[in-house]
Amino acid sequence: MATSVQSVHFDLQQQDAGVRKTPMISIVDDDRAVRAATKGLVRSLGYDVSTFASAEEFLASESLHDTSCLITDLHMPGLSGIELQDRLIAQGHHLPIVFITAFPEESLRRRALEAGAICFLSKPYSDDRLIDCLDRALKSADGSLSH
Repeated sequence: MATSVQSVHFDLQQQDAGVRKTPMISIVDDDRAVRAATKGLVRSLGYDVSTFASAEEFLASESLHDTSCLITDLHMPGLSGIELQDRLIAQGHHLPIVFITAFPEESLRRRALEAGAICFLSKPYSDDRLIDCLDRALKSADGSLSH
C-alpha cells in the first residue's frame, strides 16, 4: 500500500509559480488523541498537516486558505463538522472533506455526502480506509480547489 500512496502523493503535488507544493491536510477533532494519531498517519504519507481542536479554531486560522483536504470530526463542542462544512461552502471554500465520527447517523451521513463530502468514516476506522479517502479527496481537488 505504501508504494501506491507515495506515488499518489508525488503525482498530486501542486505547481505553484514553478515550485512544487506539498498538499496541506487539516485535521479538526476535539479529541487530542485522535488528532495526534491522525496527524502521525498523514505526516507519515509525506503531507503537511495542521491540527485544530475546534471548527472555530480552523476557520480563524491561516491554514484555511492552504488546506488541500479537511479531515473533521462530526460531533464537537461549538460548531459541528456539518456546520463547519456549511460555513465553508457559504464562504466559497469548496474543500474536499473527510468526516469521521464515533456516532454515525444515516441522515447526517447523507447530508454530508450530498453537500460534497468525499468520505464519511465511522470510528474506529482502518488506516487503509483513511488513506483511500485522502487519495480520492486529493484527486478530486487536483486543479479544482477554489480557496
